[in-house]
Amino acid sequence: MQVILLERIAKIGQMGDEVTVKTGYARNFLLPQGKALRANAANRAQFEAQRADLEKRNDERKADAVKIKDNLDGNTYMLIRSAGQTGQLYGSVSTRDIAAALDENGFKVSRNQVNMPTPIKVIGLHELSIILHPEVDATISVNVARSEDEAERQAAGEDLTGRDEQFEHQAVDYEGDDVDLSEVFESDEDTEAVSEETSEEENNA
Repeated sequence: MQVILLERIAKIGQMGDEVTVKTGYARNFLLPQGKALRANAANRAQFEAQRADLEKRNDERKADAVKIKDNLDGNTYMLIRSAGQTGQLYGSVSTRDIAAALDENGFKVSRNQVNMPTPIKVIGLHELSIILHPEVDATISVNVARSEDEAERQAAGEDLTGRDEQFEHQAVDYEGDDVDLSEVFESDEDTEAVSEETSEEENNA
């Protein structure tokens, strides 16, 4: 469907541009949200008659967004969640959770303004962008931890995920038949003993 954009839409176009988008996207989002008009002669004339007002309104909204950005940009918000030893969450942190955390701190944003392609599923520091206006966004950090103490340690730069990774990697490295025993045992005597025992088992098999 061809539409006339009434404001800048990221990756789509600028105000006044006539663009072709998927019909579902236009009907379910652009048109009902007042972000575009169907591209026809009547709407083109309507847009040109309203262009000055639309541009003025856009400039006002942009100025308001810049003020919010100045107070929001660079902030860190802590979310306490249950997680396993390796940091995997028992659940996830969604855009709704982020919007709620911002709301609790005095910033009114909708979940659609939180730019998070996939939910957060592991503890740690996560940077996200908040779309305040089609031309203005702020970057925040979300500190997801199992406790306030862990959140403070993560903020100080400590990585609390993957505590069992070293053991897991060793387990994977030593799977299978072709294991270098010199990498498993500290002394040559232990290596030779296991090698002899393995040879005897193979001969008796």
